[in-house]
Amino acid sequence: MAATLVFVESAEGKIRSTSLEAVAYAHALGNGVTAVALGTVDQPELESLAKYGAQKVLHASDARLDQGIVQAYSSVILKAMQDENADVLVLANSSLGTPIAAKVAVKSGASLASNVVELPSTANGTFTVKRSIYTGKAFSVVELTSVKKVIAIKKNAAELKEVGGSAQVVPFTPALTDADFNATITSTEKATGEVLLPEANIVVSGGRGMKGPEHWGILEELAKTLHAATGCSKPVSDMGWRPHHEHVGQTGVKVAPQLYIAIGISGAIQHLAGVNSSKCIVVINKDADAPFFKAADYGIVGDAFDVLPKLTAAIKAAK
Repeated sequence: MAATLVFVESAEGKIRSTSLEAVAYAHALGNGVTAVALGTVDQPELESLAKYGAQKVLHASDARLDQGIVQAYSSVILKAMQDENADVLVLANSSLGTPIAAKVAVKSGASLASNVVELPSTANGTFTVKRSIYTGKAFSVVELTSVKKVIAIKKNAAELKEVGGSAQVVPFTPALTDADFNATITSTEKATGEVLLPEANIVVSGGRGMKGPEHWGILEELAKTLHAATGCSKPVSDMGWRPHHEHVGQTGVKVAPQLYIAIGISGAIQHLAGVNSSKCIVVINKDADAPFFKAADYGIVGDAFDVLPKLTAAIKAAK
């Protein structure tokens, strides 16, 4: 198999953790890894990609690429695939990665698989991947038959293991035309918080059981202690208790952290659809019959206002 190219996303000069997973996934394929980063990215961040298996890093530092315009990004990645003789593109399944994957696949005639959760199987000369479907309720195994392949991996699809080594960072300046920038981003609303939901390894979410926005302090204290992102159920965001970018669920942000803690959330199917890829789910609810307990790995039946301060104190003591 030819070399593997990885598109790495960045924000404010830092590589996203989901893209580090993409590099680790590509390294596990065993064919050599070239990463491509676009826009303004800190040099130490680019060099750090070697820790996860990148042998070469192409950096297209054109400032126009800071905006994340899909057409421009796709043009750069297609040129990188051509220059590096790469038949496989790996990238994170994200709000930016997914449309880029689709556009690159169409323009290159590649087979595309999104929501990939495991390394591919190449038994008997085939190339098959396992995908998460139906909001994580089932899996499908699909064969990619084209010579070129685009694989968008789901969070936690690859073990983020350091392998050492060094990477050559090379300036990359493909020719871009006005047509590559025929879309204009008029405004951007950025999520706030120390840890953002799509990147978080731990998420602490609250529901109507928190009884109002004025009580969110004890939840935030737990999240801060765990270095976790904060989330909420849809009714909470609809009532304006928390910002909409914290809404976790089928119609909000879908998360796949190592640990998801649900506090005062009943567990409606729409919410479960957004969290069921979590490695471990802990539910805290005073209603022992709350549906969420059926999906939980661990459950605490109790009032959040009694449980959270004690839990936070215990975690601080353990640290």
